[in-house]
Amino acid sequence: MHANAEVHEVTVGRGVWVFAEQRYGVLMDVSKEMLGCGRRLADKMKTDLTAVLLGNAVGNLADELLAYGADKVFLAENELLKFYHSEAYVNIIGKLAMTYSPDIFLLGATSIGMDLAPRLAARLRTGLTADCVRLDVDDVGQLEQVVPAFGGNVMATVLCPKHRPQMATVRPGVMRPPAKIQEKHGTVDTVPVDLNEKDLNIKILDVTLKEPEAAPIDTAGVVVAGGWGIGSVEDWRMLTELARSLGGAVGATRPPVDEGWASEDQLIGQSGKTVRPNLYIGIALSGAMQHIVGIQDSKVIVAINKDPDSPIFKAADFIIAADFRELVPSLVEEIKKLRITKNPLPIES
Repeated sequence: MHANAEVHEVTVGRGVWVFAEQRYGVLMDVSKEMLGCGRRLADKMKTDLTAVLLGNAVGNLADELLAYGADKVFLAENELLKFYHSEAYVNIIGKLAMTYSPDIFLLGATSIGMDLAPRLAARLRTGLTADCVRLDVDDVGQLEQVVPAFGGNVMATVLCPKHRPQMATVRPGVMRPPAKIQEKHGTVDTVPVDLNEKDLNIKILDVTLKEPEAAPIDTAGVVVAGGWGIGSVEDWRMLTELARSLGGAVGATRPPVDEGWASEDQLIGQSGKTVRPNLYIGIALSGAMQHIVGIQDSKVIVAINKDPDSPIFKAADFIIAADFRELVPSLVEEIKKLRITKNPLPIES
């Protein structure tokens, strides 16, 4: 499936493509989010939306992709595609892109997407904008790729005027997934895969699944996040207790991750994850723009900080100017009492 890379002529309306990421036969949420974004762009450009799906025995997911708005699905199946393989994926998708010349190609900024996207962009000799937080198209079909820049203090719009496809990765959780279409329309095109193990430079021997150490923050209905002001790993346990009492997850800014109080998976913001819970509680954090871009779509934001002039208060719906060490333990006790005497709090979904 190797092919020489080529530079494509710039024309408009050749379609919007989305990489449909699946793992172990399950479609990733970010793929649904990409379809929602891709559908909006495709409609604006009056063109088609295509999903590219690779795997082994994943044909059932093609119907799901059509239900989420795809007009067409390219389906490539092979036993050697059971697990993600960068070389095989680039060869197959690269040949498809060279054959059909899409105008836009979107991928989720997951571990797989961040590995695949730059390799694919290099194969296609085009540009790539990583970690976008907003996408749009102008009147001539140029993809406006918005990313935080200069430490998150400004939002930069990146264009790729000379080469196609215009490629971007988008952070999981930034875009909202579309509603499923009851009467789905579209086609599934099976892609011939001539793939042999001896043609691949890397052989996958085994894959081991590891359970996450903490609840995932990007799907939680409640997120309790802490910053440098927490002060110690001992006090960090207060956040864990509060999150547990609310049935939520614990997030963090960069300093707690660097100190080892929290893991990289718990990082929220420009260099971490984007969350949009029903309830976000920020404790002892400053509210720097790098963090705010990751929480701004939360339904309700509560900020707790003993500094009455803390910048986080400007982004919050409710503010509490108090020392969390005095407030959080009593708050946890009151929540426990409510759970004993009443129905569970309706904020866990």
